[in-house]
Amino acid sequence: MTTTPHSSKRYAIVGGGILGMTLALRLMQQGKQVSLFEAAPNLGGLADAWELGNLTWDRHYHVTLLSDLALGNVLKELGLDQDMKWVETKTGFYSDGKLFSVSNSLEFLKFPGLKLIDKLRLGFTIFYCSKIQNWRKLETILATDWLRKLSGNGAFTKIWSPLLRSKLGDNLTKASASFMWAIIARMYAARRTGLKKEMFGYLPGGYDRLLRRWETVLQQGGVEVHTGHRVESVIHQDGKTQVSFTNGHQDSFDEVILTVASPIAARVCPQLTERERSQHNKIEYQGIVCASLLLKKPLATYYVTNITDTWVPFTGVIEMTTLVDKSQFGGLSLVYLPKYVPPEDPIFQESDEVIRDRFLAALVQMYPKFDRSDVVEFKISRVKQVFAISTLNYSQNLPPVKTSIPGVRILNSAHILNGTLNVNETIQLADRAVLEWS
Repeated sequence: MTTTPHSSKRYAIVGGGILGMTLALRLMQQGKQVSLFEAAPNLGGLADAWELGNLTWDRHYHVTLLSDLALGNVLKELGLDQDMKWVETKTGFYSDGKLFSVSNSLEFLKFPGLKLIDKLRLGFTIFYCSKIQNWRKLETILATDWLRKLSGNGAFTKIWSPLLRSKLGDNLTKASASFMWAIIARMYAARRTGLKKEMFGYLPGGYDRLLRRWETVLQQGGVEVHTGHRVESVIHQDGKTQVSFTNGHQDSFDEVILTVASPIAARVCPQLTERERSQHNKIEYQGIVCASLLLKKPLATYYVTNITDTWVPFTGVIEMTTLVDKSQFGGLSLVYLPKYVPPEDPIFQESDEVIRDRFLAALVQMYPKFDRSDVVEFKISRVKQVFAISTLNYSQNLPPVKTSIPGVRILNSAHILNGTLNVNETIQLADRAVLEWS
């Protein structure tokens, strides 16, 4: 896929994650002259890959749903869609010190700790949520109030509150109902009719393969890709916008699109108005500390295990080997242990050894057959700004993409209004933006 530039205007995209890469792809396809800048050594952002022992695999867990049409289109454009593998997965719950399978309606009805009326109200909430079209009304209601009203105190205390806390921590009381609606709507859309099986997909080779192919297509299409370029300032003067980087590189462009997190964008754009800067700085982010483990044997048979017991130091167990063939991992099992926390959480200052000991001690207690000697590799990723929290009236308080600085736009994952942060939603955000700019 090659495109000959026919526009004399120069475009700079600052931030080489999935959002920046999609913008670069679309602008390239329009014949624009595009330069893509990324602070890290490789493209990909939150979707990048890293070395785990002798393997190269995703730094954070990702899954593709049957309903992820935007991602499917990109995979087709990159010539990778036919290689996707689709697998039926199972869901587990760790509650009151025990592990339960909740992978179908019958297992859900057998799930202990909830009265039948609570289970019926919980099921109704999920079904009702999947039918809601006007999500903006939900922005005026707190998620905690909304879920408690629909599902009752029993289901809220046992299910919803722990799940909200697993994503939002102490910020669960700040999120609007639209946050939970987006999560439920996406997962519900992933289920097929009939047996309602969960079919999740993955690309053999993981996101490393996807990102390498994507970068090749961009470069073949004339996009200049610059990694190791951390933005320092964006200043408009004399009809051009100068972008400066911490490595000393400077260049001027006609149009600049920043896809970095809002607090970073506010810092590097000194010409923003006080109102714009305030809007960006008021966006509240959740961070993540995510451990990747290579194990000699599997923990269980569930792709995701939701945790309702508050003593567990991580907020979920994602066992990728229930989805991805073990041959991708040299016959080992790959497990992610995420903990979502605010950017100022003390865990970001803790050593890998401290986190490792605490996480492994929990696994020993949760899985009687697990032994510390099963661990072949343990590696921790820390990211302070992963996704923006959908607070009350979020869309009304969000800063516009087009800034007061001529030729400068700020578009990042905080602009995902009717979904949650995932690769498909990120691609959709970029696609919509480029259509609006055309």
